[in-house]
Amino acid sequence: MTSYRISQLAERSGVPATTLRFYEDAGLLLADRTPAGYRVYGEDAVERLAFISSAKLLGLALEEIRELLDVREEGVCASVRARMLPLVAARIAETDGRVAELRAFSDRLAAVHADLSGPAPAGACGPDCGCTTTAAPGPVPVQLSRARPEPDTEAWRRAPVACTLGGTELGERTEQWRTLSGKAERRETIPDGLRLVFPVGADLAAEVAALAAAEQSCCAFFDFTLYLTADALHLDVRAPESAAGMLADLFGVIA
Repeated sequence: MTSYRISQLAERSGVPATTLRFYEDAGLLLADRTPAGYRVYGEDAVERLAFISSAKLLGLALEEIRELLDVREEGVCASVRARMLPLVAARIAETDGRVAELRAFSDRLAAVHADLSGPAPAGACGPDCGCTTTAAPGPVPVQLSRARPEPDTEAWRRAPVACTLGGTELGERTEQWRTLSGKAERRETIPDGLRLVFPVGADLAAEVAALAAAEQSCCAFFDFTLYLTADALHLDVRAPESAAGMLADLFGVIA
């Protein structure tokens, strides 16, 4: 029977060892111990990890994945499908809500862009010059976390600092963030993180929101807030102190 040490399973599956330990602690992955105390995983671990990764790509929560794994252990595919159907339907509804929210936000950006593209009035700014938006007071946040009756806005502080991406996926995601960060006109430090400021006419709202939502699905310890002001699109990124290194890897260090 094939067995893997944690380093061997990480190499075989492309999932970092830190994430394997997190999965074990969360009850998603089973491990035995050698007399010396080393973790040993069974031959089904690779297939189990593939199922977990697939479920994560669907946006399923860890507790939902754990329940699916329990059903999957029964060995009846029809039972797994029956449990997955309502979960996927719920994700579709949530995604449709996000799309509608982003479309409304994009429409507002387009309206501001159109106002700013017109002829500027002579002299200083005034209430009707277009530099100050009045469609909605203050910033317009785009919610990137799942809707809940009473949202836990501090959940990211308690989330395990572990990423479910590995190998090629992790490299691609890092490159996506670095490319997007390069389009920011400036970066600023904020408590617990940083702020990327993009020009309002850059048509980046949908791209920024989609990437932030994807990142939050695999790294729940990141907190993202996207909002519009009169002259810029802002993305605030926060993370626990223990994730400062990962924050710097994705977005660079602000001097």
